Amino acid sequence: MSNESGVFPTDAKDLDTASLNTLIQTLHPDVTVDQFSIIKELSFGDGSEPVSTAGRVEVALSYQGQGSEALPKQLIIKVCRPDIAPRPLYRNEVAFYTRLRPELDIEAPVCIGGMFDENTASFGLALEDLRVRGVSFPNVTTSPGVAHIKAVLSQLAKLHATFWNSDKFYRELDWIKPHTEGELYELFNHPDLVPAVIQAEVDNNQFKRELVQGVGQTPQALYQQLRTVQQHQATLTPTLCHGDTHVGNTYARPDGGAGLYDWQLMARGYCMHDVSYVIITGLSVEERRANEKDLIHFYLAELASNGVALPPSFEQAFLEYRHAAVWCFYIGWLTTPIDNYGWDITVCNHIRLATAYRDLETAAAVAQLPTGAAYS
Repeated sequence: MSNESGVFPTDAKDLDTASLNTLIQTLHPDVTVDQFSIIKELSFGDGSEPVSTAGRVEVALSYQGQGSEALPKQLIIKVCRPDIAPRPLYRNEVAFYTRLRPELDIEAPVCIGGMFDENTASFGLALEDLRVRGVSFPNVTTSPGVAHIKAVLSQLAKLHATFWNSDKFYRELDWIKPHTEGELYELFNHPDLVPAVIQAEVDNNQFKRELVQGVGQTPQALYQQLRTVQQHQATLTPTLCHGDTHVGNTYARPDGGAGLYDWQLMARGYCMHDVSYVIITGLSVEERRANEKDLIHFYLAELASNGVALPPSFEQAFLEYRHAAVWCFYIGWLTTPIDNYGWDITVCNHIRLATAYRDLETAAAVAQLPTGAAYS
């Protein structure tokens, strides 16, 4: 259970009203929990549940106190995985939901509390259970279709337009770091961290190894391309990126709208970082090839309709879409063990990403970018 150190439970059996009150009162100080019950606990395991960097506990509860009547009565509590504690990811997501989400007019889960313990890297997030609203959760095996991707792009355009070239990044939002510095950067670039994980995944999984070979690359070459692209895109118009927009981090509303969840990789970045990942993972190879240019045109029009006076030209956007495909392939899924999501989802994502990397001639496009000591 919770204690004076600020550690939030990682196991459903340790949840109690005290720990839930501590969590919820971070955003609703006048609300207390009357009672609660555990519906289900989801933890990392054999890929039968979509749990990777955090565990989840489904909870039904009742409250009392000012404003409690408006709070959701069924929650998803995200908790730290006991075997790993990816500190930057947990801190980042708690910051999004507690510092940014309350003011944003986008489709994303409502958060009613969030906390992160610096000493132990434990965290808790109390999010609405979206299933109460009848949403569904697509993945690469369910073929959500072009209409869903357009709905996601509409939300991304709204998010990106809100922070487009914002001077707040250099004042009150200076805690949101770009892809080229800060804790997330260190996590994805330190040779003993994500690059070592990717090398091990490629060494130990034949399908990953042969997909990388199939596009004529090595993990080291992909890493250098990633660094070049991130340094280049850091010179372009910044905005707030969701950062991890594979289709499995989206949801579909019954009315055809769409939303985004899992904000652990939120960062200041270039818009096509988000756009490329959802298009490439969200559509079959055939669908992507037939629709990706139209979808980019659609996204740019949505940016303009949300108030961006000078959105990128299609030519610039498509070039950066090609560049961004290296992050999608290298970081997006080469990092991901089969146990996280199971064989079908993992392999299908790899196939879509490797094929797009090849189709878009990403290596050739990146080779035209300037390189130097800063990119090494």
